[in-house]
Amino acid sequence: MDPRTPARLKLDDLPDAPGVYLYRDRRGRIVYVGKARSLKSRVRSYFQEASAGQAPKTDALLDEIHDLEYIVTRTEVEALILENNLIKKERPRFNIRLRDDKNFPYLKMTTAERFPRVVLVRRARLDGNAYFGPYVPASAARRSIQMVARQFKVATCYLEDMDGTRPRPCLLYQLNQCLGPCAGLVRDEDYRQAVHDARLFLEGRTRDLSQSLKEKMLRASQEENFEAAAHYRDLTRSLETTSEKQRIASVGLEEEDYVAFHRENDIASVQIFQMREGQVQARREFSFEGIREDDAEFLSTCLARYYENADYIPKTICVPLEPASKEVLQDWLAARKNGAIAILAPQRGPRRRLLETAARNARISFEAMFRAPHTYGVEILEGLQDALGLDEPPHRIECFDISHIQGSDQVASLVVWEAGRPKRSDYRRFKVRTVGGSDDFAAMAEVVGRRYARLLEEGRDLPDLVLIDGGKGQLSSSSAVLDRLGVGHLQVAAIAKREEEIFLDGRRESVRIPHDSPILHLVQRIRDEAHRFAVTYHRKVRTKRTLATELTGIEGVGPRRARLLLRRFGSVQGVRQAPLESVVGAVGKILAERIKAHLEQGGDDAGGDDAGGRDRVRAGRRVL
Repeated sequence: MDPRTPARLKLDDLPDAPGVYLYRDRRGRIVYVGKARSLKSRVRSYFQEASAGQAPKTDALLDEIHDLEYIVTRTEVEALILENNLIKKERPRFNIRLRDDKNFPYLKMTTAERFPRVVLVRRARLDGNAYFGPYVPASAARRSIQMVARQFKVATCYLEDMDGTRPRPCLLYQLNQCLGPCAGLVRDEDYRQAVHDARLFLEGRTRDLSQSLKEKMLRASQEENFEAAAHYRDLTRSLETTSEKQRIASVGLEEEDYVAFHRENDIASVQIFQMREGQVQARREFSFEGIREDDAEFLSTCLARYYENADYIPKTICVPLEPASKEVLQDWLAARKNGAIAILAPQRGPRRRLLETAARNARISFEAMFRAPHTYGVEILEGLQDALGLDEPPHRIECFDISHIQGSDQVASLVVWEAGRPKRSDYRRFKVRTVGGSDDFAAMAEVVGRRYARLLEEGRDLPDLVLIDGGKGQLSSSSAVLDRLGVGHLQVAAIAKREEEIFLDGRRESVRIPHDSPILHLVQRIRDEAHRFAVTYHRKVRTKRTLATELTGIEGVGPRRARLLLRRFGSVQGVRQAPLESVVGAVGKILAERIKAHLEQGGDDAGGDDAGGRDRVRAGRRVL
């Protein structure tokens, strides 16, 4: 960094006080927000000469810093709150990015309505409603909402107006799975009681709910309303059974949260187990990207980001290690709860065992989120949309690749991904018909033209993104043929293997996505699948041609006998070197003598494409 930049010139004026500092780049954009107990020592530490040896990500940040701003606060707690607010507002690219568990379903209770309802949603929002979950697997959410309807009779429909003006109730009322608030068939106080019971159930407060139901059962039996009493009795038993099935037992651990994470480089998956009434009632899952802090500082940031918007803060939070600024965090959380908070790092006992369980879940979640070879969520597709500047998230992606050896046996593949998953039923293979030699550009143009000419002819839907395995040449030839077909509006991109850079039609500069980004992982996965599918088909085509020119050229040897010989002896060279008696045992004496004579006359020239004819064949398949 130039020593004359505004940031360096301000270092001597920094106060020795708590506060928040903001780094800006040359365009004035905020690239990083941090908090400090002492602005003077913390900010100056970035610009020491020793910083040349720190992590590459910190060096990258230093290269971006041009100017510096700071805000002094009275306490470090105030700095923590202000830092969170600024990160949320400005979204600096060098700060940790939190990604919520948006792919898992929640149950939403619309508490702002006169007659609240419970519905299934895919993400929780800070909109004043109550959210429960996430539910993994998703079937658990459907079972829970069915129980809300059947046992508590709270409305679970999406579209009905809950104003009591509907002429007649819907089918759920006839099935005794709703109290009919839309048609005004229930009193407000009775419905509020049903909603209260349903909320206790969804919050996992089965002890309070069971006590309430038993009181209602007793009151109903005293009033000789035996049908209602039986309903409350059956519901109490059902809750007790469900509670036993879902319990993760603990002794004396009544109201606690367990926070664990699995981190690799600058990405991490975090699990939060919520212990209520002595059992784990819920779980939250997050992923973080762009982490530049050490584990202690990352954990501190994670806790602050999560509990800033948490509906409930327990008295005890168990973590795998001491977070940075632990006392500050405790003071801030205590102020939000209006009560004492303890952050513990247990080393043994039941708390440690629960933390280890949470850590195992975090590792599994990390594998599924960042390494799963087949599934990418909506958020990754939205990220790909932003990275490539597409009009909309690419729900359907079609990818092409060409495979050949020095222009021979030229073939192509098409693989299709929908909603982040491969759709193998739509995979297609092509033989390149009109192009000779090693002209990848022309071959790609032919295949792309054939594909979309046929889709247009059949009136089928076009993809949201066409992905080409190659560089600018393949991209240009593909775009030109799409223009001729009248579908030049299709989004086309090409990914080059060497630098993993992405080229876009009409854009001079390539797009470079960070190598640890799941967005790039998705593009690479699709490209690699197209390559695999093309190479597999090329091997099959080449095998047939090679068989026809090596062994099947011998009188009496057809494809079946050729495969038999290759499977038994491994290669044409293996047949040539095998004793006559061994070949006789495979195909008979007369044909064996003919084969041996032919191969001995052909010498090494009979070996086919590979030197010495060493194309291996195992289990009836050639492996190049």
